[in-house]
Amino acid sequence: MDGKFLDNDIDKIVEADRAHVWHHLSQHEPYQGKDAKLDPRIIVEGKGMRVWDQKGKEHIDAVSGGVWTVNVGYGRERIANAIRDQLIKLPYFAGSAGSIPGALFSEKLISKMPGMSRVYYTNSGSEANEKAFKMVRQISHKLYGGKKYKILYRDRDYHGSTLATMSAGGQDERNAQYGPFAPGFVRVPHCMEYRAQWDLSGEEYGVAAAKAIEEVILAEGPETVGALCLEPVTAGGGVITPPEGYWPAVQEICRKYDILLHIDEVVCGVGRTGTWFGYQHYGVEPDFVTMAKGVASGYAAIACCVTNERVFDLFKDDATDPMNYFRDISTFGGCTAGPAAALENMAIIEEEGLLENTIEMGHYMLDQLNALKDKHKVIGDARGKGLFLGAELVSDRSTKEPAPEKMVAAVVADCMAQGIVIGMTNRSLPGLNNTLCFSPALIATKDDIDEILTGVDISLTKVFG
Repeated sequence: MDGKFLDNDIDKIVEADRAHVWHHLSQHEPYQGKDAKLDPRIIVEGKGMRVWDQKGKEHIDAVSGGVWTVNVGYGRERIANAIRDQLIKLPYFAGSAGSIPGALFSEKLISKMPGMSRVYYTNSGSEANEKAFKMVRQISHKLYGGKKYKILYRDRDYHGSTLATMSAGGQDERNAQYGPFAPGFVRVPHCMEYRAQWDLSGEEYGVAAAKAIEEVILAEGPETVGALCLEPVTAGGGVITPPEGYWPAVQEICRKYDILLHIDEVVCGVGRTGTWFGYQHYGVEPDFVTMAKGVASGYAAIACCVTNERVFDLFKDDATDPMNYFRDISTFGGCTAGPAAALENMAIIEEEGLLENTIEMGHYMLDQLNALKDKHKVIGDARGKGLFLGAELVSDRSTKEPAPEKMVAAVVADCMAQGIVIGMTNRSLPGLNNTLCFSPALIATKDDIDEILTGVDISLTKVFG
């Protein structure tokens, strides 16, 4: 750490934060008043896989910025320089016009997504998903008299924090106290084999989980269902990899009932699972792909709603209806820093072979997690894809009774005290907030992974014995 922040009075910065900043996902009571027990944590600097807080303490970051975002690691000067140069030339113009980085990044992105063709720029993952929802609704009015409007979503999946995306949210604790929600969103069962809903396994279980979606479609009426929105790998709901046979059956069902397939790649997109996009592991051909976090590795705000030409063509013909274009605007979708950063981010992934590294290190990390599972009975299941992994903690392996959330949180807190930042399912799933989450940057080495999991080993022993 270069220590430049010490030129400032860090105590004043902490007090300004305490007095005025409302942190995400945080209870602030411990920070308040004269008898406050804690200072708010301020992350001051990052380099590679590591960050430093206001006290100068070094941490290895196993969750890429806390929320699965900084895919290429901290301190990338070439991305910062690309942003600087672009902002001097043109920082912003409304998305009703184009920009040079916007055009170039869309071309680069589409080259990694066979079958897709159009990029709609927006502000965040939540908003990217809402754009797809709005497109589905407008298509329903154009082609089906407004009747094919329902959007299916999956139990345990997460699609954002706005009211519309929470209406499609499969995590009941995240949704609690924010209703009533928008109508027309319908839940389908999860596909988690570890907590199987049927006495099946492998491909048979995967097909059954897909058939459960079909049962919902038939109950609702296929003529009323416009789209199915799924994560390729469920993220905040427990890092759930789909069982064999699941995705091909889902694709077949969508085609059978003329249902648009929307894949939410906000977490998995741009390398996290070892392919450019998570759905590419499974031979799926989506109609919408939404993305955000890793698109520019957090160096600038950017999100995209990507469609195929079939969807795009439905909004071009105004011969009979002058209202037929997509009547939508995303103010900061017109910022040029995002696509400028995203171009450099993608170039780094290519030039440094980070997809290949993600596959290799992902296999290594999963093997090491399974070794921890052999040592610690509290680990009921280790799973994941690429450098996106989870370890589900249980009180009893035979019954799969979830470990108490407070004890899981104690593992995370102890790792933090050691200087290791890991994540967990947190107040999302009633009674099932018991999964440790790992998503180190795509630059991770075996030494990094060993350091992370050695700390987890120590914490599991301390908390569970």
